[in-house]
Amino acid sequence: MTDTLQRYRESIDNIDAALVFMLAERFKITQAVGEYKATHALPPADPGREERQVARLRQLALDANLDPDFTEKFLRFIIDEVIRHHERLREG
Repeated sequence: MTDTLQRYRESIDNIDAALVFMLAERFKITQAVGEYKATHALPPADPGREERQVARLRQLALDANLDPDFTEKFLRFIIDEVIRHHERLREG
Protein backbone atom coordinates (compact mmCIF):
# COMPACT_ATOMS: atom_id res chain seq x y z
CA MET A 1 0.00 0.00 0.00
CA THR A 2 1.30 3.44 -0.84
CA ASP A 3 1.88 6.15 1.75
CA THR A 4 -0.77 8.29 0.07
CA LEU A 5 -3.41 5.58 0.30
CA GLN A 6 -2.46 4.91 3.90
CA ARG A 7 -2.87 8.60 4.79
CA TYR A 8 -6.27 8.70 3.08
CA ARG A 9 -7.39 5.64 5.03
CA GLU A 10 -6.16 7.08 8.30
CA SER A 11 -8.14 10.25 7.63
CA ILE A 12 -11.25 8.21 6.85
CA ASP A 13 -10.76 6.23 10.07
CA ASN A 14 -10.49 9.46 12.06
CA ILE A 15 -13.63 10.86 10.46
CA ASP A 16 -15.52 7.63 11.13
CA ALA A 17 -14.49 7.78 14.80
CA ALA A 18 -15.64 11.40 15.03
CA LEU A 19 -18.99 10.47 13.46
CA VAL A 20 -19.53 7.71 16.01
CA PHE A 21 -18.77 10.01 18.94
CA MET A 22 -20.97 12.76 17.48
CA LEU A 23 -23.86 10.31 17.06
CA ALA A 24 -23.36 9.10 20.63
CA GLU A 25 -23.53 12.67 21.89
CA ARG A 26 -26.62 13.36 19.78
CA PHE A 27 -28.36 10.29 21.19
CA LYS A 28 -27.51 11.34 24.77
CA ILE A 29 -29.36 14.59 24.13
CA THR A 30 -32.29 12.97 22.35
CA GLN A 31 -32.56 10.52 25.27
CA ALA A 32 -32.98 13.52 27.58
CA VAL A 33 -35.58 14.96 25.18
CA GLY A 34 -37.43 11.63 25.24
CA GLU A 35 -37.45 11.58 29.03
CA TYR A 36 -38.74 15.16 29.08
CA LYS A 37 -41.48 14.28 26.59
CA ALA A 38 -42.50 11.19 28.57
CA THR A 39 -42.61 13.16 31.82
CA HIS A 40 -44.72 15.91 30.26
CA ALA A 41 -47.02 13.61 28.26
CA LEU A 42 -45.77 14.97 24.94
CA PRO A 43 -45.93 12.86 21.77
CA PRO A 44 -42.76 10.97 20.79
CA ALA A 45 -42.73 12.48 17.29
CA ASP A 46 -42.93 16.09 16.14
CA PRO A 47 -43.65 15.97 12.39
CA GLY A 48 -43.37 19.75 11.97
CA ARG A 49 -39.89 19.83 13.50
CA GLU A 50 -38.88 16.81 11.45
CA GLU A 51 -39.93 18.57 8.24
CA ARG A 52 -37.99 21.69 9.18
CA GLN A 53 -34.91 19.66 10.07
CA VAL A 54 -35.04 17.72 6.81
CA ALA A 55 -35.36 20.93 4.80
CA ARG A 56 -32.53 22.59 6.76
CA LEU A 57 -30.18 19.63 6.36
CA ARG A 58 -31.01 19.20 2.68
CA GLN A 59 -29.94 22.82 2.18
CA LEU A 60 -26.77 22.26 4.21
CA ALA A 61 -26.04 19.24 2.03
CA LEU A 62 -26.44 21.31 -1.11
CA ASP A 63 -24.13 23.97 0.34
CA ALA A 64 -21.56 21.26 1.10
CA ASN A 65 -21.86 19.62 -2.33
CA LEU A 66 -23.35 16.50 -0.76
CA ASP A 67 -26.30 14.62 -2.21
CA PRO A 68 -29.38 15.97 -0.37
CA ASP A 69 -31.27 12.69 -0.96
CA PHE A 70 -28.51 10.78 0.82
CA THR A 71 -28.55 13.33 3.64
CA GLU A 72 -32.30 13.01 4.03
CA LYS A 73 -32.10 9.20 4.14
CA PHE A 74 -29.38 9.40 6.77
CA LEU A 75 -31.38 11.89 8.85
CA ARG A 76 -34.58 9.86 8.46
CA PHE A 77 -32.76 6.78 9.80
CA ILE A 78 -31.63 8.77 12.85
CA ILE A 79 -35.04 10.37 13.41
CA ASP A 80 -36.79 6.99 13.20
CA GLU A 81 -34.40 5.54 15.77
CA VAL A 82 -34.93 8.51 18.11
CA ILE A 83 -38.71 8.19 17.83
CA ARG A 84 -38.46 4.47 18.57
CA HIS A 85 -36.50 5.29 21.74
CA HIS A 86 -39.03 7.96 22.73
CA GLU A 87 -41.92 5.54 22.24
CA ARG A 88 -40.20 3.01 24.52
CA LEU A 89 -39.73 5.67 27.21
CA ARG A 90 -43.38 6.62 26.98
CA GLU A 91 -44.49 2.99 27.31
CA GLY A 92 -42.22 2.11 30.13
